[in-house]
Amino acid sequence: MSERGAAGPGPATIQVSRIMRPDDANVAGNVHGGTVLKMIEEAGAIISTRHCNSGTGEPCVAALARVERTDFLSPMCIGEVANVSAEITYTSKHSVEVQVNVMSENILTGAKKVTNKATLWYVPLALKNVNKVVEVPPIQYARKEQEDEGRKRYEEQKLDRLETKQRNGDVILPVINPDRQTKEPHTVGYSQSSLIHLVGPSDCTLLGFVHGGVTMKLMDEVAGIVAARHCKTNIVTASVDAINFHEKIKKGSVITISGRMTFTSNKSMEIEVFVDADPFVDEPQERYRAVSAFFTYVSLSKEGKPLPVPQLLTETEDEKRRFEEGKGRYLQTKAKRQAQMQQAAQH
Repeated sequence: MSERGAAGPGPATIQVSRIMRPDDANVAGNVHGGTVLKMIEEAGAIISTRHCNSGTGEPCVAALARVERTDFLSPMCIGEVANVSAEITYTSKHSVEVQVNVMSENILTGAKKVTNKATLWYVPLALKNVNKVVEVPPIQYARKEQEDEGRKRYEEQKLDRLETKQRNGDVILPVINPDRQTKEPHTVGYSQSSLIHLVGPSDCTLLGFVHGGVTMKLMDEVAGIVAARHCKTNIVTASVDAINFHEKIKKGSVITISGRMTFTSNKSMEIEVFVDADPFVDEPQERYRAVSAFFTYVSLSKEGKPLPVPQLLTETEDEKRRFEEGKGRYLQTKAKRQAQMQQAAQH
């Protein structure tokens, strides 16, 4: 892995590069979406932590608070180089916005293509007191409009985080040794999956809390299992809705990552993923919801062509309600994408 950066009074930029290995990809040779998300978060953590320690304040480490919706524009393959570039685009008193672009490079032909664009929000936590949020050194903007647009994005994500936290009491009951022979295919219960992970030192930051990228990679693994069970085909991550990190996860905690199908269209499927944490044995805190997000997957043939997705069969009232909510998100995203395409065509 290589990294290069630029410092100065304006927004800093860095680039991190790494070649994609077989253990980064699925059986079809496509790099896991979780691997890409982990690289995006690593770049964001480097640039935001570096910036937050550029002033005269106390030493701190930037913790991931939120990832905005990110689309996987093009698949990346084994042997290609991922070039991840990150730039700080806005700072508030206690948070940093980082814009990240990912470009894949075929080092044999030199061909390059953009695979991902993401926006991440970080909060700096003091090294000596992890519950203390320190102040962020301001950046200089080339134009006043950049600061105004950044402040608008900051207020929008702040509001969305509050709304998500309010509806965060839902649970996914773990499936213990499910007999899929007796369950009807294409139901929520048939594909529902969980993964249990013990948080070790290699998963954590200097503060002893889980890296956001580690969590996102595990979430993508579970969502991928749900999608594969539903389709029985090769599947790839198409997009991830905003990921909200509600609470920090300590080293030594046991986390349960649970996923369930919520909605299917003709060519895509939405999977809801929760991360619940059980703290240290001697900690008084009970299990809590740490992270939540919606992942969207598509089904592909062996040749990499899109395949129709089997319709999700909803059985309970809650499943029907979640299906309609997912349909609303799908139509909203579709309308927004069409509006962007029309706007781009006009220019």
